[in-house]
Amino acid sequence: MKKILLVEDDPNLGMLLQDYLQLKGKFDVVLCTDGEEGIKAFTKQNFDLCILDVMMPKKDGFTLGKEIRKTNQQVPIIFATAKAMMEDKASAYDLGGDDYITKPFRIEELLLRINALLKRASAKENTTNEPLQTNFEIGQYTFDYTTQLIHFNGQQQKLSTKEAELLQLLCLKKNTVLTREEALLSIWHDDNYFNGRSMDVFLSKLRKYLKEDPKVEILNVHGKGYKLLVN
Repeated sequence: MKKILLVEDDPNLGMLLQDYLQLKGKFDVVLCTDGEEGIKAFTKQNFDLCILDVMMPKKDGFTLGKEIRKTNQQVPIIFATAKAMMEDKASAYDLGGDDYITKPFRIEELLLRINALLKRASAKENTTNEPLQTNFEIGQYTFDYTTQLIHFNGQQQKLSTKEAELLQLLCLKKNTVLTREEALLSIWHDDNYFNGRSMDVFLSKLRKYLKEDPKVEILNVHGKGYKLLVN
């Protein structure tokens, strides 16, 4: 039985979601009512997926998600919030979130998203493919995907999970085109408009991180995608 950490400060909604996911989804659901309680539960138990409300007392969902990512880079995280602003969606993915659902939502939709994320996580664990390259030289920069660090001239820049995943794809296709669809489906698993906007934000950040070496560029290839060009 898969175990889910549900952190929701609305007790009525929390119990409703817990009961539904245990009954219909056949999950073991641990319910916490604030972020501090949530991180304590996460450090004491092993979870297969986390659902985090964003607007909570004591510790908000984004802060909780960031703390979870410090100890576990793989567990799927779904952020749930009443906010629908693009900045909030970008923040959710930037912190290593895997999905974002806006309140009010249908519980059936949440269950579908949970099953999809658990399926992808299981497929990733069971893959027999050769592991992807994780260390790269980008002009005067070095990039370690495992630690999510860019090194340059004795300094280092820590990347978010999504930034690191995007830069890894660009490095694997260095000097060739990485299509927009390929990047979105590989990292966000959905090439919708909102994910595309989020990816544009991360590309801008990567360009900023790599700007000190004039021989390194991330180019937009009109109608196709992007190219990490290293002269």
